[in-house]
Formats: sequence, C-alpha cells, structure tokens
Amino acid sequence: MKTYFKCALNVVFAGLFCTSLSAQTVTDSIIPKYVVEDQVLYREILAMDKTFFSAYNSCDMDTQSAIYAEDIEFFHDKGGLMTSKSDILDATKRNICGKVTRQLIEGSVEVYPIANYGAVQIGFHKFYNNQEPDAPSLPSKFIMMWHKVDENWQISKVISLH
Repeated sequence: MKTYFKCALNVVFAGLFCTSLSAQTVTDSIIPKYVVEDQVLYREILAMDKTFFSAYNSCDMDTQSAIYAEDIEFFHDKGGLMTSKSDILDATKRNICGKVTRQLIEGSVEVYPIANYGAVQIGFHKFYNNQEPDAPSLPSKFIMMWHKVDENWQISKVISLH
C-alpha cells in the first residue's frame, strides 16, 4: 500500500509539473481572440456601463441605485464582499464622490450572454484619484453580471480586481 501511495503521489506531482511547464509555453496564438457574437447585446451592455459609470463619476446616486439589483453582491479583492445595496451606495458616496473617476479601457470589454438571465461583462478599467491628478492609474480587471428584469438591466454581481 505504501508503494502504491508513493507511485500515485509521484504521478500527481509529475502531472502538476508538466501542466505548469505547458502553461508557461502557451502563446497568444493559442488563446482565441474575443469576437463579439451578439452585437445588439454588446451595445446594450456598453450603453449600460456608460450610464452607470457616468452616474458613478458624477455622484448621481439615484441612477446608481436604480441600476444596482436589490440582492447585489460586490466582491472586491481588497475590501471583501458587500451584499447590502445601501452600504455599497453609502461607501460610494463617502469614498468615491468627487474623489475618484472611472475610465473604461476602450476595446477591453467582452460580453457574453447568460441564457435566461442576462449577460456577463468582462473588461479593464482605470480609476483616477481626482485629488492627486498626477498619480498613475494602472488598469484593473472587472467582471459584472447583468440581470435583465423585464426590459431593464440591473447589476447583480460585481467582481473588482486591482
């Protein structure tokens, strides 16, 4: 039994080692380039992104509130999980309004339909500190789940990575 366990362990480690090596040799030509499959959906989500973040940048809390779903889940790699819509809006008002501006990285957005739900948006954006205009801003990745309720789009989940 001991020999079997050692052999199994060696196979697992060898597999992990080989997987690690092959992952390092993957080139951009193997990873498929994103192609918009549903132009209408893509334009709708980009329009909603623009509407939401225009409200975010101008501190229009009513518009932000209308777009966030009641059961919002906001995952932030540094701040953790927030599930209270009012807490998210309060934190935005306290920490963002007049202090931070968000800019979408043009050409970075991917949109995929989610059957019987809505869509997922993946992209990169930058946040600028308005109080330190010369401070550099690095692109960060985000993922947003958009839920279509009747004819209205709502943000139901956000994953913000910095």
